[in-house]
Amino acid sequence: MFSGIVADVGTISRVQDRDGGLRLHVETQALGMEDVALGDSIAVNGVCLTVVQIEGKTFTVDVSRETLNCTVGLEKQGARVNLEKALRLADRLGGHLVSGHVDGVGEVVAFSDIGESWRLAMRAPQALAKYIAMKGSITVNGVSLTVNRVAGTEFEVNLIPHTLAVTTLSELAAGSKVNLEIDLIARYVERMQQSEKELGL
Repeated sequence: MFSGIVADVGTISRVQDRDGGLRLHVETQALGMEDVALGDSIAVNGVCLTVVQIEGKTFTVDVSRETLNCTVGLEKQGARVNLEKALRLADRLGGHLVSGHVDGVGEVVAFSDIGESWRLAMRAPQALAKYIAMKGSITVNGVSLTVNRVAGTEFEVNLIPHTLAVTTLSELAAGSKVNLEIDLIARYVERMQQSEKELGL
């Protein structure tokens, strides 16, 4: 599990083909690799990946073709990516509970400066739109954000300067594709409602 609070922006320094998927070498400066072991999970642009090799400040992960088919931002050498290590039980939960399992790919509709913050408007896939609620949480490229407006499949969030400075979200523009993960609570509420109907409760 993760919190959606990005610890560092790393760089995909090398991309290798591997069994239909890819092997990524990711360089990080501020993530802190001292307590990372082989087999640990690191969220890369919101995608939970398993560390298979560590060399200094570079870690290596394997990405399956299935994961590549339903996410964005993991295939390009030189790409900057948001990084977060998995939560420990004693860690503060500054964002919200994030699984690192991307639910779908959204598209940026507009990104504009509105004074003290920036307004980021996005379009979610039809199947995910029903899970997005005003004042609810959503993860965009691994960043925990609060939804400020919802209209059909489109929704908006506000980004403060600090968020833009410590993540890759400042690089977005209209037409950019983003990894979206909806709030886990929305999934469980839907499942509870389905179970009640199935059981006739």
